[in-house]
Amino acid sequence: MERFVNVPGGRLFATGDGNGPPVVLAHAAITDLHSWDAMIPGLLSAGFRVVRYDQRGFGASTTEDVDYQSQTDLLAVLDAFGIGRAAIVGNSRGGYLAIDTAIEYPARVVAVVALGAGPGGFEGGATPEEQALFEQGERLESAAQRDPDAISDLLVRIWVDGPGGPPGRVDSAIREKIRADVRALYQPGHVAGRRSALDPPANDRLGELRCPVAAVAGGLDFTYAVGSAHRLAEAAPNARAVVWPDVAHMIGMEAPDRLNALIADFLAPLRPWE
Repeated sequence: MERFVNVPGGRLFATGDGNGPPVVLAHAAITDLHSWDAMIPGLLSAGFRVVRYDQRGFGASTTEDVDYQSQTDLLAVLDAFGIGRAAIVGNSRGGYLAIDTAIEYPARVVAVVALGAGPGGFEGGATPEEQALFEQGERLESAAQRDPDAISDLLVRIWVDGPGGPPGRVDSAIREKIRADVRALYQPGHVAGRRSALDPPANDRLGELRCPVAAVAGGLDFTYAVGSAHRLAEAAPNARAVVWPDVAHMIGMEAPDRLNALIADFLAPLRPWE
């Protein structure tokens, strides 16, 4: 089932498949809902209803140049599909969104699986090599005339291969998918809106994050990602960290079957929910 969900100042493209306890997938900030494609058959086979959507300014979703809250956009998607409570699986910025929503709207979130993501406001540090990569990205993004090709090359290198892995480590189909998505995001005239951060940030409110949380990080990702997983496990009442040494940031694309198995096992004690 495909539909557009109207939100203030924007329109979100969403899809839903299957029957059973609902799981919502929230993508990273360098891609769109198709980054979950490889996981859908396994989640459906596990008996979940799977909903995913393009966040504002990504994929087929659009926005005006307005302030907005990602959490209320997510709730609008839940409402459009008649979902009262869902488990949220979020990658990177999608993971921050899942955590923020579970804190701000706990009655709507059954559990969170955060992939390469920690709580907003957490500063986990970086190695000198990682800091150099961040600074290179800042220079490219702040250039008077931004080069989408150069930016996409760098972001594929750091977010797909990972700073801890060699260039070209990941399958070419994944690399080219992310490369095309990043290029689209950095085209002249692209409108993304202005996302409002949770205030106070989630890192200061982890005692309120009471639903079960699985914080999954890749050992080839930035130091921050692994630190974020441990921060959640230490500070949230019902969270645990899982670190896979052989993957980087785009865990659902790199290891879809392994991640599906983790999700099914993690959510099994919570079934059934609405």
